[in-house]
Amino acid sequence: MNQAAARPHAHRRAYLVLAFSLIGMGFSGIFVSLAGAPGAVAGFYRMGIAAVVLAVPFAGGVRREGRPNRREVWIALLAGLFFAGDLFFWNTGILISGATNPTLMGNTAPIWVGLGAMLFFHERPGRLFWLGLLIAISGAAVILGVDALNDVGLGTFFGILSGMFYGGYFLVVQRSRSALSTLTSFWLSAVSSAVGLALIARLLGQPLTGYSNLTYLYLVGLSLFVQVGGQMGVAYALGYLPASLVSPTLLLQPVLTGLLAVPILGEALSLVQILGGAAVLAGIYVVHRSRLDLRQPAPPAEPVEVP
Repeated sequence: MNQAAARPHAHRRAYLVLAFSLIGMGFSGIFVSLAGAPGAVAGFYRMGIAAVVLAVPFAGGVRREGRPNRREVWIALLAGLFFAGDLFFWNTGILISGATNPTLMGNTAPIWVGLGAMLFFHERPGRLFWLGLLIAISGAAVILGVDALNDVGLGTFFGILSGMFYGGYFLVVQRSRSALSTLTSFWLSAVSSAVGLALIARLLGQPLTGYSNLTYLYLVGLSLFVQVGGQMGVAYALGYLPASLVSPTLLLQPVLTGLLAVPILGEALSLVQILGGAAVLAGIYVVHRSRLDLRQPAPPAEPVEVP
């Protein structure tokens, strides 16, 4: 199979992996809610357990492929620090003003990804991309039930910083995946993120031990389902799809979390939330449609008849 034929196949596989990853990531809020551990602590176990579980496969990959370039290692470690920063500002914002506004502002990450892609990768998202993004973010706002204009404060500002760091994470992982395998990039970023979150937990006075066995069980589930089963798939997709396409797709996460919360947490979805979910789906479709239009090949030239 030549490269031209293999590329569409790789894109389809990346979309499939991303779809299954979203299901895993939809359990994030469920496991965090059930565990009841402080945010930085939950984040530390989410990243740390993933790093431990994948340590042996990572070592095997290094033996087969050779040690990665030092510069690429630092880029992958930087991605993990961006992810730790995202969790730090998001969790701190929630402590200050509750979950709604910081979560909504954290969902602005695709905006920062789009701007960063223009600045660093010289991508040029069209008006259709921004329209779809606006529709999807508006749908996420409806799901979260937020009227942010009535309650703008430090927590909201921290949520914006969270979105910036999450957007930075996507952009750096996209750069990292251009040179490293999924496992190598993912494992290095998980290690640096776990270290960063451990330092943050210590700074906030949040103990890393002393929780119930059930809490630890939920934290293991958080790591295996959400980080290994979800976020690792996102890292894989970023090797084949641009961050400006992947990040808006993750706005489906609150939709899936809401659906999963119905049978698991006994929560009910309102008509407004269902309409918000439909808006998210419509917006993501428009975003993907805009990217497909950019990839359409130019029409073949008309043959020139020679008299």
